[in-house]
Amino acid sequence: MWNLEHFVADCVDAIDRSDSQQAIGSLLDHAMHDPCAVTSALGEPSGSGITPIYRSDRLTILNVVWKPLMTVQPHNHEMWATIGIYNGREDNIFWRRLRDDPDDRIEAAGARNLGTGDWTPLGQDIIHSVTNPIPRLTGALHVYGGDFFEAERSEWDPDSLHENPLDIERVKAMFSDT
Repeated sequence: MWNLEHFVADCVDAIDRSDSQQAIGSLLDHAMHDPCAVTSALGEPSGSGITPIYRSDRLTILNVVWKPLMTVQPHNHEMWATIGIYNGREDNIFWRRLRDDPDDRIEAAGARNLGTGDWTPLGQDIIHSVTNPIPRLTGALHVYGGDFFEAERSEWDPDSLHENPLDIERVKAMFSDT
């Protein structure tokens, strides 16, 4: 049976390895083999939110619950991430910067959907937007190679695709049920 405390301890141990993202990917792969056990350990999603499970300057583990049909505009993390879906679905559009664009605009470069039990690594330079395309909550474990809440990052205006500093408080408010 999957155990949250063991997962966190194993991630903390793995962050010191030279292949930390790959090691944490293996841990998330193991967790996603039994998404029902992860759901049991974290609780059935009952409301949206970004809930820190573990946070340090080198590692952040979050329980992210997406609202039905919710979309987060293109953004980057400035650190690697590994994402696993334990309940629901998440659609990612991957973006790339337009070469020599004075406004640092981006263009779509690919996509990947993740369903219950799926996981994926995201590189440090990835820009993506995320949608929960289903009419119910989606639960995901997000593991980051840094402090998710303190990193200086960018987001892109969904209309003009111009780059701006990411406002983490606005992002957290998007997940709020109030």
